[in-house]
Amino acid sequence: MGSISLKQRGDFSKTKAFFNRMIHKRYLDILDRYGQMGVQLLSANTPVDTGLLASSWSYEIVRNYSYTSIVWKNSDIENGRNVAILIQYGHATGTCGYVQGIDYINPALQPVFDKLAEACWKEVKDS
Repeated sequence: MGSISLKQRGDFSKTKAFFNRMIHKRYLDILDRYGQMGVQLLSANTPVDTGLLASSWSYEIVRNYSYTSIVWKNSDIENGRNVAILIQYGHATGTCGYVQGIDYINPALQPVFDKLAEACWKEVKDS
């Protein structure tokens, strides 16, 4: 029978440092920064009629036992309907017509997703 030998150099200091930052919730600072960036980009890229829709963006960091996420919200509600969603996906009119949606949310948030992924990878890699 053959034998197996293993050699190991170094230590787990980077891994320990990474988990220590996670325990102390340093990652929340990163999510907060990109949550704010998303609000700014959504506000800047929202189609403007009265300006109410563009100024109604906010975000929330949602945490539970299995994940943490950023949720962007818009509080402009008319007749019980979220105006941001109506503009994004389109909607029927009261006169049997249809207003085509305008995809403004995805292009606004794409740079946030790209930069957030890069920041998270850097955080993991440099630990």
